[in-house]
Amino acid sequence: MTTARVHRWDEIALDKITEMMSQKIVAGEREMLAQIYLKRGALVPMHAHESEQMTYILQGALKFVVGGEEITVREGEVLHIPSWTPHQAEALEDTFELDVFSPVRQDWIGGDR
Repeated sequence: MTTARVHRWDEIALDKITEMMSQKIVAGEREMLAQIYLKRGALVPMHAHESEQMTYILQGALKFVVGGEEITVREGEVLHIPSWTPHQAEALEDTFELDVFSPVRQDWIGGDR
């Protein structure tokens, strides 16, 4: 039997991905939650993955290109990206957001970016 567990963001190490992007991750068996910090101008290159993705902007704004369509997502908005849909993102300003992935992004857990 699996037991419930409380995770405290302030106790999770901040993983610096690039000079422009950092993250913290909490992962379960079938889904994952990530806090992402992007500096203005940060670019997440075009990619696709098995996981469905929900991106919730807490502060700032991101300009996505999803399946060839340009979409700007701002504070208080959530973008749903289906599995295997090519997408990229650019930070229009300093941005703090939450990403939910299902299934878990194994490439993030192992640090194999």
